[in-house]
Amino acid sequence: MTERVLTGITTTGTPHLGNYVGAIRPAIAASREDGVESFFFLADYHALIKCDDPDRIERSRLEIAATWLAAGLDTERVTFYRQSDIPEVTELNWLLTCVTAKGQMNRAHAYKAAVDANGVQAEDPDAGITMGLFCYPILMAADILLFNAHRVPVGRDQVQHIEMARDVAQRFNHTFGKGRELFVLPQAEIEESVATLPGLDGRKMSKSYDNTVPLFDGGAKALKDAIARIVTDSRLPGEPKDPDSAHLVTIHDAFADAATREAFRADLRAGLGWGDAKQRVVQLIDAHVGPMRERYADLMAHPEHIEDILQAGAAKARAVATPLLAELRHAVGLRPMLAVPQAKAAKAQASKSDLPVFKQYREADGQFYFKLTTADGALLLQSQAFAEGREAGGWVKRFKTDSAVVLGDAPVSLAEGVAREAVEAALAALQAHEAEQGSKPAKG
Repeated sequence: MTERVLTGITTTGTPHLGNYVGAIRPAIAASREDGVESFFFLADYHALIKCDDPDRIERSRLEIAATWLAAGLDTERVTFYRQSDIPEVTELNWLLTCVTAKGQMNRAHAYKAAVDANGVQAEDPDAGITMGLFCYPILMAADILLFNAHRVPVGRDQVQHIEMARDVAQRFNHTFGKGRELFVLPQAEIEESVATLPGLDGRKMSKSYDNTVPLFDGGAKALKDAIARIVTDSRLPGEPKDPDSAHLVTIHDAFADAATREAFRADLRAGLGWGDAKQRVVQLIDAHVGPMRERYADLMAHPEHIEDILQAGAAKARAVATPLLAELRHAVGLRPMLAVPQAKAAKAQASKSDLPVFKQYREADGQFYFKLTTADGALLLQSQAFAEGREAGGWVKRFKTDSAVVLGDAPVSLAEGVAREAVEAALAALQAHEAEQGSKPAKG
């Protein structure tokens, strides 16, 4: 069974070496596994919650997209898109908002932390808190549920959001599913073994601490200068050093194979100077990221290439999202108005000859098919081939019973130039006629 795995990438800031080792590299490696269908998206709507600087948002989207592409993300294998290019995200966000309890949002960690911080400052509890922050978990749920992701890799601090997405999905399924599971219940994939690189001062590498090593920004010189600033002990060249207590060694090991790691440790114990050790680390990292840096520079110089890639990714994403949202709209009652008058007309005055028709037939290839046409023979819906006639007949029966609800699962395609709304209206009229015939007393 193929599993969908979804990863969101917040578009604030410039990626550094810690981001690459802890998130980008392992995520790209995981996307190459068999049996995995990966969705990667730039969470630029989420970025608006944290940042109100448009230029920073714009620059960060470009830099982060270029970084993932330069690092080897295969856009033929994965679906890579911008959140803001998928209008279905915001529409689903509203559908989910309408079934989400405010009390559940009151318990969200980010909101509670902001309220607590206001309390410490003797401020109003909701001072400075936007609805974007308050409803952040619902938007995250929409990101996940729109693609019915099975697994969502997250840090432990994000597990609550996945649990909330599951709760909202269950409530929606119960309220509108009529026995069907409209949404898959996602599972949090906790990244327990994520590599955390120390920064220049030994603390976790973070922009908040201003202790990062740049990945691509500033080129080879910026990498060399940053490594040179890594804090080490005062032991001189020739004096034995303890590799296990050196932050430099942790960074080295993130890019080295087993033999190189052991050789580096042995040389430090034998008295290798810190200056020479840092030079080795620069050479090791540069051998790894240098080729990617060239690709990154080319992408940054041609943002239109990134735009083309993201638009192609959005088309792939919407091919999944649009049919599901149409099904969800139908489930909640947001159906074409055309279906109502046609259904009434079918009950009140239409003769059977005015109704759309299901036709079952067998082709020369021995396979069975069915199609839905208008009363005058125009094709609306065409099935795939079936080995058995009863399979085709079973689907026709489901369409007559459940109408447009079946469309999301049925092995059919719309005729060229035919809108889904036209098919839904035809099915509604046919269902209304069937219901009327079933309610009439038998003649005898």
